[in-house]
Amino acid sequence: MAEVRFTGKTVMITGAAGGFGREAARQFAAEGARLALSDRDEGGLQLFVDELKDTGVDVWSEALDVTEEAQVKAHIQKIIQNFGALDIAFNNAGIAHELKPLPDLSVAELDSVLAVNVRGIFLCMKHQIPLMQKAGTGSIINMASASGLVGAGHLSAYAASKHAVVGLTKAAADENGRTGVRINAVCPFFAATPMYERLAGQMSEAKKLSMEETETAFTRRSPMGRVITAAEVANTVLWLADPNNSAVHGQAIAIDGGLTAV
Repeated sequence: MAEVRFTGKTVMITGAAGGFGREAARQFAAEGARLALSDRDEGGLQLFVDELKDTGVDVWSEALDVTEEAQVKAHIQKIIQNFGALDIAFNNAGIAHELKPLPDLSVAELDSVLAVNVRGIFLCMKHQIPLMQKAGTGSIINMASASGLVGAGHLSAYAASKHAVVGLTKAAADENGRTGVRINAVCPFFAATPMYERLAGQMSEAKKLSMEETETAFTRRSPMGRVITAAEVANTVLWLADPNNSAVHGQAIAIDGGLTAV
């Protein structure tokens, strides 16, 4: 029988329509959590929410642009109105740009990536932390990347944004060590998600490679030599949210097949 570590807990997940957010939502739901889900893809989000409701999950959702402070603030207030508390937040919404050298990136591409990946997480934490401080407890997990720990050629703006997420996470953790609010980040390597599929498709087309050859090119720096799974990342998110891990704070956890170990 599965554990029910999160029975009665309210979990906010941004970018929940696909990838890591979708898998984390499934896992939290399986362990008893109430879900507050959001995504810019309103149609995809609604299809997923309908699926969850059909299995009896207590879930509320709405479309959300995490770059807009008024929307983020209102969204979090609605979570409190609907569920009475915010216990766990997985700030997962993020985007990547096309694979290209830094000089070929436009300022608009840079600004777009930074707006979602950095401003979005900043705004979520800005409005999550005071509520959790007032409650004296809470766990925030931010979506960073292995690209936030090492360099990532042809993904320079994305790497810059994820380094910033790690910095925001550590700074907020430093401020909240005695408040009962734990703040950590997860840093996955290439994983089998729609974002990876788009990047792999771009490389495959540009380099005239098969998808198998493309995966080999993407994973050659990893000691494990494979793409990781969304489930492996979600497992780590739930582990970080688990109150039994009460001393894990201010960490950027690499889920990278050993990439950052060498």
